Amino acid sequence: MTFALIKGWRVFYSFKIKSVYKVLVSLVLVVALTACLFMVTNSTILASGENRKLPVYRVDTGENKVVALSFDAAWGADKTQGIIDILNKYNIKATFFLVGFWVDKYEDEVKKLAENGFDIGNHSHNHLKMSTLQAESIVEEIEYVNKKVENLTGKRPYVFRAPFGDYNNKLIENVSKLNMQAVQWSIDTLDWKGINANEILKRVKSKVSFGDIILFHNNSDHVLDALPKVIEYLIEGGYTFQTVSELVYKNGFTIDVNGVQHKQK
Repeated sequence: MTFALIKGWRVFYSFKIKSVYKVLVSLVLVVALTACLFMVTNSTILASGENRKLPVYRVDTGENKVVALSFDAAWGADKTQGIIDILNKYNIKATFFLVGFWVDKYEDEVKKLAENGFDIGNHSHNHLKMSTLQAESIVEEIEYVNKKVENLTGKRPYVFRAPFGDYNNKLIENVSKLNMQAVQWSIDTLDWKGINANEILKRVKSKVSFGDIILFHNNSDHVLDALPKVIEYLIEGGYTFQTVSELVYKNGFTIDVNGVQHKQK
């Protein structure tokens, strides 16, 4: 009887040891596999981060409380004069990113923007997804607008904004080869979604910081109602205004992984 109990206990104990051993081995394997995956994933992120070329989303202006207002113009011009009048009322210069077919259709408005001292940026000729294009087509899309604007205003655009915010290394490289600076935006007002003026103001209030580039659209539903509210809020907050071409550094700069442009010291 005693012998049977001892034998049974040994069998049970041996089974328990094997079970624990299997669990421990499984845990070790899981931990090792997780660590390997973590290392591979992070290596990929680092590699892509190191090779990725970025446009300027925001500018590090230090303690200088400045922002840039920008307007994409691709369809319609009914509200362009109203925007000009509002900006002139507050003595603010802004940047208008123009699409080529808009320039072709509204030559008088292009001239009017230039005559009022506004900065004209390039938004491509046909408003295509630039990352899908070959280098030759990228250059053609950009240069068409550059030449057209220069013929109308006497000044060649310096800043380029990709349609849909769509870019890749090839685009950034070709923009640089044209001695231009690719930019995005750090605050999207979402005016293109048709949200009302108070909602647009709320978005700006919740996000604004030094060196921001704020995106509007020249023919959005509520731009004429929202623009004075945004401007007055920013003025009351002590902000001043520059065009995007004035805001970005022309040389001696770096762009970090978040798209923030820094002046090299």
